[in-house]
Amino acid sequence: MIEILDYEFMRIALVMAVLIGLTAPAIGTFLVQRRLALLGDGVGHIALTGIGLGLLTGSSPILGALVVSVLGAVAIEVLRARSRTGGDVALALLFYGGLAGGVILTNAEGGGGSLQSYLFGSITSVSMNDLYVVIGLAVFVLGIVALFGRELFLLCQDEEVARASGLPVRFLSILIAATAAVTVVIAMRAIGLLLVSALMIVPVAAAQQVTRGFRSTMLLAMGVGVLSAVSGLVGSFEYDLPPGPSIVLLALAVFVVAVIGGAVARRRRTVASATRTKVDAEAEVLGG
Repeated sequence: MIEILDYEFMRIALVMAVLIGLTAPAIGTFLVQRRLALLGDGVGHIALTGIGLGLLTGSSPILGALVVSVLGAVAIEVLRARSRTGGDVALALLFYGGLAGGVILTNAEGGGGSLQSYLFGSITSVSMNDLYVVIGLAVFVLGIVALFGRELFLLCQDEEVARASGLPVRFLSILIAATAAVTVVIAMRAIGLLLVSALMIVPVAAAQQVTRGFRSTMLLAMGVGVLSAVSGLVGSFEYDLPPGPSIVLLALAVFVVAVIGGAVARRRRTVASATRTKVDAEAEVLGG
């Protein structure tokens, strides 16, 4: 582990892994609660068009991905709210459009090789400038969660109750979508656009197996996210594996352990509750 710190790109990548592990499950908790688990996937494919535009124009691919993915996420939310087509159809329309546009623009620029690093992640390609961008975007995402967490929770629980409470439902819905888009851009360099949604959803699903409250689920999911991102990154370096798949597989392994642990814990609570009920019943009989 200490040897890894001798390499500058790995020091940068480890910091990015911690930030990604925190931000992705934080916003993913709201997406899961609102049944928009596939939003990250859709936004990831839309971001490909932004990357293609950045490469084609010679500007920053990250900036292009950020602008296009945020606009795409807002469009998804507007279509979901106003269109007669369902949210899944709106996702599919922009999902395939973004993918096709990104491939065409990248091929026109001749950057097919560089596109691979955005699709599946590349720890060797991260730079200090990338880290500065990720830090700024991560602060933005975590700031949104801290400032609007209560309102976003109410929205995700029941949109009609949130509207009746006087909350700006449309603004908050767009805010969730836009923040998810920013999170995708944060994670795309280390994990890859095709896998980033997994780190937004799988840690949350794992946390739900062993927690009950919304806050505890989010905090545990963020812990699982950091553990998976850092461990996957270290493992990919040690065993020469792609970082994105390594991180996701570790998160899935934690999910499996959580499912088993949660089932055992629930069974023990059931047995304990039944035992207490039996003892109380016997005590009443003896007392009578």
